[in-house]
Amino acid sequence: MEGVSAVPVPQPRARTADSASGAAPDSAGSRRSLAAGLLLGAAGATVVLLASGQTWAEGRAATGGGALPLTADGRDVTGVPAALAIVGLAALVAVFAVRGAGRRIVAALLALSGLGAALSAWAGASDSAALDEEAARTTGDAAATIHALSHTAWPYVTAAGGLLILLAGLLALRYGSRWPAMSGKYERDGTPRPGKAPRT
Repeated sequence: MEGVSAVPVPQPRARTADSASGAAPDSAGSRRSLAAGLLLGAAGATVVLLASGQTWAEGRAATGGGALPLTADGRDVTGVPAALAIVGLAALVAVFAVRGAGRRIVAALLALSGLGAALSAWAGASDSAALDEEAARTTGDAAATIHALSHTAWPYVTAAGGLLILLAGLLALRYGSRWPAMSGKYERDGTPRPGKAPRT
């Protein structure tokens, strides 16, 4: 029986080490995507809320005594970006409170909130209706309109914030299934909790 060679048997420790090393990159990638999603979502919502309160449009309304300077901030032009930013923040938190299909739905809502905020801000960048309404209210003339109309860069800053929320939603859609749930540390895997041995 000297011609028979022994076949090496894989050791359980080696398999365990291999599986552990293979799981590490995935875990690191999940942490990076989680951090990026949180950062983008929170930063985007903050930018939208702050930029919506800034002056978006300026102009002058003709009056009997000359021209009256008027301004309109983002919430005068459209309240949609700020409202969607709040929805996006709620969705960003809710992503960690649900799992499975619910998490994908909430992630989609997060992405759509960002897209809607960006599009509405972009559309408001050339809007003059808010200043026309302000001119009619200030002068008491319903036919009053704005002259020398100009717009600031704040609508585009708001749109950029909406795009950050959109990116956070896309990250949640792509990698959210790997992210931990808010109550994960309180859940068990179904195995009975070890108890004290009964006294004899």
